[in-house]
Amino acid sequence: MKEKSLVFPCLFLISICIPLIHCSISEKVPLGAIFEQGTDDVQTAFKFALASHNKNDSGRRFELQAYVDVINTADAFKLSRLICSQFSRGVFSMLGAVSPDSFDTLHSYSNTFQMPFVTPWFPEKVLAPSSGFLDFAISMRPEYYQAIIDTVKYYGWRSIIYLYDSNDGLLRLQQIYQGLTPGYEQFQVKTVRRISNVTEALQFLRGLEEQSRWENKHVVLDCSADMAKEIVVGHVRDLALGRRTYHYLLSGLVMDDRWESEVVEYGAINITGFRIVDTSRKHVREFLEGWKRLDTIQSPGAGRETISAQAALIYDAVFVLVEAFNKIIKKKPDNFKNINSRPGRGHFYNNGSKLLDCYPQTGWVTPWEHGDKISRYLRKVEIEGLTGEIRFTEEGRRENYTLHVVEMTVNSAMVKVAEWSDRTGFNPVAAKYTRIKPAAHIERNKTYVVTTIVEEPYITFRKEEPGELLMGNDRFEGYCKDLADLIAKKLNINYDLRIVKDGKYGAENHEVKGGWDGMVGELVRNEADLAIAPITITSERERVIDFSKPFMSLGISIMIKKPMKQKPGVFSFLNPLSQEIWISVVFAFVGVSIVLFIVSRFSPYEWRILHHTDEPIRHPPHLHTNSGGTMANDFSLLNSLWFSLAAFMQQGGDISPRSISGRIVGACWWFFTLIIISSYTANLAAFLTVERMVAPINSPEDLASQTEVEYGTLIGGATWDFFKRSQITLYSRMWEFMNSRKHVFVKTYDEGIKRVRQSKGKYALLIESPKNDYINEREPCDTMKVGRNFDAKGFGVATPLGSPLRDAINLAVLSLKEDGELTKLKNKWWYDRTECLKDKQDSMRNELSLSNVAGVFYILIGGLFVAMGVAALEFCYKSHLEAKRAKIPIGDALKNKARLTLGVGRDFDNGRYYTPANQIGPANDNEAPHSNTHTQV
Repeated sequence: MKEKSLVFPCLFLISICIPLIHCSISEKVPLGAIFEQGTDDVQTAFKFALASHNKNDSGRRFELQAYVDVINTADAFKLSRLICSQFSRGVFSMLGAVSPDSFDTLHSYSNTFQMPFVTPWFPEKVLAPSSGFLDFAISMRPEYYQAIIDTVKYYGWRSIIYLYDSNDGLLRLQQIYQGLTPGYEQFQVKTVRRISNVTEALQFLRGLEEQSRWENKHVVLDCSADMAKEIVVGHVRDLALGRRTYHYLLSGLVMDDRWESEVVEYGAINITGFRIVDTSRKHVREFLEGWKRLDTIQSPGAGRETISAQAALIYDAVFVLVEAFNKIIKKKPDNFKNINSRPGRGHFYNNGSKLLDCYPQTGWVTPWEHGDKISRYLRKVEIEGLTGEIRFTEEGRRENYTLHVVEMTVNSAMVKVAEWSDRTGFNPVAAKYTRIKPAAHIERNKTYVVTTIVEEPYITFRKEEPGELLMGNDRFEGYCKDLADLIAKKLNINYDLRIVKDGKYGAENHEVKGGWDGMVGELVRNEADLAIAPITITSERERVIDFSKPFMSLGISIMIKKPMKQKPGVFSFLNPLSQEIWISVVFAFVGVSIVLFIVSRFSPYEWRILHHTDEPIRHPPHLHTNSGGTMANDFSLLNSLWFSLAAFMQQGGDISPRSISGRIVGACWWFFTLIIISSYTANLAAFLTVERMVAPINSPEDLASQTEVEYGTLIGGATWDFFKRSQITLYSRMWEFMNSRKHVFVKTYDEGIKRVRQSKGKYALLIESPKNDYINEREPCDTMKVGRNFDAKGFGVATPLGSPLRDAINLAVLSLKEDGELTKLKNKWWYDRTECLKDKQDSMRNELSLSNVAGVFYILIGGLFVAMGVAALEFCYKSHLEAKRAKIPIGDALKNKARLTLGVGRDFDNGRYYTPANQIGPANDNEAPHSNTHTQV
């Protein structure tokens, strides 16, 4: 009976709850969302907020249904069609994170159709408060230009350099100008520059560095988080830019992004910025716990311990809309009744009319009926979100918000130095962070054990002078010994330098305690406090020990035996001009000679009359004239060639052109030869005095593509491990080559260097670049480094995990690098003590040897022999003609010619041979009475 009495109350309660449950579950509020490509974390935060609301069954009055579109263009037409498509789905509000160019279109449609639009942020001063119109767009990002002004004043900067990458940054600069009190400006904007990429920013900073290297530079950087990170890394890595004189103020809310602790450059320069997400609040910590557990594949941008400012703002935007809808439903529960009465939600949506139509046939626009109400309720929302207290003004701007001013420290840690509020302004919460400060946990009275390894020039045993007894650290010398002294002085500590017991750097070895041998093992077992040695920073070692910032940059390089210098060829004097030029000169020589011959034949000024009494038998081509003379032209083809050759050799000929055309040809040829000879002379000294070396290997690709020259590396070292683990095709192929020939590996560097020197160029050693450079400066100076480095890494000071010395050593190493002390140390131990006297070699190289000019002597000797041979031929030919003409034996003619050549005999006068009178026959009628009876030799 008692059980039956409970049935009716239960049925009554069920009958009441079922409609409520059905109502709460079935009603879905549609939202439209538009995002730019590349905003994965923002999209993930939006979806995470939807899921968080829809899964909250307690107190939820409706579900959110989102229509998401991702765009990759700022084309206004395509974006308009996308917006209209969202309107046609019956959305109640729009959300989105788009570029400023796309925002203008979206903002215009929002105000035209009175569609509420919530965005993480939009450009500054989109709608002036004095316009009198309701802006249907609401920005979740607060204005913070005044925070920039107050931060600059807090640091006492008298001038700033403003770099920005968008129109939004320029508008914020305008607000900064307006925020300064006229006549009482505490600082001035010295330089303003818009940057489009990282390279442009770094080039601009280099220009500033050249103008004022030692002047402090305060840079306000208004750009995206990714660009800001790349600029900072590029700045620190650029040797032309200083660090201590720069202080960056990142004006965007970029400090909420993830700044990787493994990127050491972030902590190497002064960086200040703003954060809007307070990770110390309970609500934020609970959110980050769930955010961190998200799958990074299904939820790109999540799975981290931090969330970017833009993602946090879009997350808050969803709950701002939820709160506004709740307020509307609370005031009028049936306001959203029949939301899902499709098709078209026609009875509820827009006063019973059809859905929003971007292209109405009536000619006028019908706005969204509930848009004005939703927009006004949005401005009345007051909630606590990830970005703190969320409240809006009538203009849709955030108010009563707080920003956190933070400074970047080592390992990308953030130190909060102040809070800034739009109500109370700038409020310091701690003393200004000092980067270079003594480590609080360093024990001053302790003597720290420093482990190292004997290797030139890093650590060697110092030679004792007669009567000298070396003890303690004085027993050693080298680069690392000097570095240890400098670090100890910076940290104000004492140390004891000890040589590693097993003589190894450190590799995994499960047979020893701690699983590592060498210096790494001593640090793992806490047998030493730090290691100062040429120990390479690797990921494997970083898991078991800590490293400081690199004190020396290096890479794997190729060492080969220096090839023999190539001796100059016999005709090396022709090298200053290429073969093509010499051929062109020969053709030019022949061509000029032919042209000169032709113009001389046509020009009447090159012809002259010779009388028969003066005319030699063998004169240039001539014509007989009626006046009893002969027309002669000096520029026969052979004489033209002779003139051109004499001009080319910078010598004068015995003939010169008299006609204008001939002189034009001669002047052009002289100008041509002047330039050619001058260029030849200018390059001749360099080609004759420099002896070139032809290396068989010039790059890693050359080494990997051949098998004649073997190559190997040190067994078990960082270089050996690099090739073993590399996934790059080139390096994997090289590892296969070395691993298939075990004999190419060496146990010590000394063994490898000895093998390079004795292999006659058939073995190359893969060795770290500093060691390569050092060996090349040592006798017998027969090795050299070729090609680029295989990789880029560094030597670091190693400490046990969690050592209090690490941060202090980091700052000390950075300070020594900036002061130039590390450069001085390397010059001292590498180049100042070189054993290869380059000056002597250079002076010897400037002296010409016989081999350099042997070809010139060969040409001279050859020319002399050719001349003598031609003279002999002329002698015989002329003798033959004389014998034939004088009708005497050829032997007599040769004897007469020989006597004439040697200056013997009286029958010769002025080079002419006179025939005896009894041998002269009667004159022919055709023969002139004054015909000569002699011939010219």
